[in-house]
Parts: sequence; C-alpha cells; structure tokens
Amino acid sequence: MTCGHCEMSVREEVGHLRGVAAVDVSAQSGILRVTGDGSFDDAEVVAAVGAAGYTAIRVG
Repeated sequence: MTCGHCEMSVREEVGHLRGVAAVDVSAQSGILRVTGDGSFDDAEVVAAVGAAGYTAIRVG
C-alpha cells in the first residue's frame, strides 16, 4: 500500500465482513488492525485484503 486510496480499498473490503466493528489501516506502516465481536475469521480478513489487491499475514 502506498496511499490513502489503498487504505480505503482495504478498509472497504474488510469493513464489509460480518462481525467487524472497526478497521484501522495505515499505508505508512503497512499495518491493519481489525476489531469486532469476534465472529469473523482471520482467513476471512486475509481473503478480503486479497480481494482489495494486497497480501496480508496474521501477526500476534
């Protein structure tokens, strides 16, 4: 990711997942933080990031 449009693309894809309450994404750091009610799966988040045209790995 290199810009605000990149952030928006990821935010929109991940934000549509069931159970996601907030999406914080930074092109500068390359970090995506997702919070919600716990009903979403990490694999769903990784797939949504992929749908936006990027690659994600789970850390922590």
